[in-house]
Amino acid sequence: MKDLIQRRDFMTGTVAGAALAATAASIPAVNAAQTPDDRKLNVLFIMTDQQRYDCLGANGNPIIQTPNLDRLAAQSANFSNFFVQSPVCVPSRASFFTGRYAHAHRNRVNYTPLNESEVLMPARLQSSGYRTALIGKTHLYYQFPPTPEEAKRTGYDVVELHDGSKISDPWSDYVKWRQSHDPQKDIYYRKTVRGGTGGNPYRAVIDEHYSDITWTGERTCHWLRQLAEADQPFFLFSSFFKPHSPFEVSEPFDAMYSDVDIPLPRQESLEDIQRLPLPLQKLILRGGKPPYNMERERLEWCYRSYYGAISHIDREVGHILDTLAKSGAAENTIVVFTSDHGDQLLEHGFMGKNAFFEASIHVPFMIRLPGRVKTGRYDELTESVDLLPTLFDLLDLPEPYHCHGKSLAPLITDCGTAYEPRNAVFSENIIPEVITSGKLDFQFEKGKGVKGIRHPDAKMVRTRRWKYNYYPEGFEELYDLRSDPLEQQNLASRPEFQSVVREMKGRILDWLITTTETEQIAPRWMIP
Repeated sequence: MKDLIQRRDFMTGTVAGAALAATAASIPAVNAAQTPDDRKLNVLFIMTDQQRYDCLGANGNPIIQTPNLDRLAAQSANFSNFFVQSPVCVPSRASFFTGRYAHAHRNRVNYTPLNESEVLMPARLQSSGYRTALIGKTHLYYQFPPTPEEAKRTGYDVVELHDGSKISDPWSDYVKWRQSHDPQKDIYYRKTVRGGTGGNPYRAVIDEHYSDITWTGERTCHWLRQLAEADQPFFLFSSFFKPHSPFEVSEPFDAMYSDVDIPLPRQESLEDIQRLPLPLQKLILRGGKPPYNMERERLEWCYRSYYGAISHIDREVGHILDTLAKSGAAENTIVVFTSDHGDQLLEHGFMGKNAFFEASIHVPFMIRLPGRVKTGRYDELTESVDLLPTLFDLLDLPEPYHCHGKSLAPLITDCGTAYEPRNAVFSENIIPEVITSGKLDFQFEKGKGVKGIRHPDAKMVRTRRWKYNYYPEGFEELYDLRSDPLEQQNLASRPEFQSVVREMKGRILDWLITTTETEQIAPRWMIP
């Protein structure tokens, strides 16, 4: 299999033509007199979409093949308890890039615009002298349509964009690139082989060399070489759409796990789902044919394809890391790897995310900086809002005043500052999800809410032992993660756990009150 997945460097074309060529030409030449120690640190931020924590070899999965990410993990501070602020793409990414909780940045639903007052990480770095580049998916814009020009307004000098859905394809640089390079350009890039062909029913029709995974990896390598040659520090965001559904996967990765028995989650019945809080029921049972009773063989192919996509990404990450090493900038570059949220993969009876189960909120997170970041596994409770202040601490830049995160630099470096660990992490989401695409009509209406859920804004607090989920209108969940790690027994209504419920509800109240105090309490008097 190793020989089958060797990469051919074939992508010599650039998606944005003369404009990007001019941009590359404008990057200053490296100053030979500068040593690596003299230069500011660079940042290479690699993100996948919808990748669970447990889908990495380095995180304990004995089946999945991720040798390059495992290599990165061994060279990094690898966090085993890292949680996202919202289990859905846009709100989660907004928290990563602002260092702020969703109720503060107010981007709560996919395909909603950023508030113009929110300044993203690349814009802050850009104003500090960094050259910034985005390759792949962003999902963060101040206004529609989601164009490369709009992406640049959020703080990027260079953009090669691919958000990965039909609604955004008219503005995708990857889609434009395929039209110029792929002999099968008229075939939709998500199309799968159907019928009696045998093997993986999710095998992609188009050649792997023209897939969006390979494109993202190759364009990242291209710009990494360009940026590393300059004497200006860089921030490069390499953002893969996969392993997000749909499950199409290119050859040979479609067959990588064909003979492997992957453990599947327990089969959930309609009765099981109806015991969950009503907002969750509405989420899980939406659509014409909810997948909770999906055929086990089909589900197994979903897992095999999901694993295959991650292994494909892993190959690209290997090439990116090798390119960084060959550029000579590896010793001076912070490398971050994470995902915006996880995937239920039919745990609790549904696919995708949007709930507070571990499969949706628990993601990989690792950070590497040779000579400064101490390698090893860290089990402290950490959140996605912690990334921005951590990076700014390492880069010796001031933390934004309204940032909610906690720098991890005192934990993972010998900076001489004590680290005060969190005793809880938080997440929040609109449940059921507001979505009106396809056959779904889950619109929010003032005074009515979403599909009968008058107040769909749900909150979660998680400690090492307990997870409590609060839904307005009297719905709640409490799970003892120590004795029930699969979150099957809701203890919220049992009398013997009411003291825990009160404590956890109080934590949520305190969190909501205190996190935005810097925006509500004036930093100084109006009168000098």
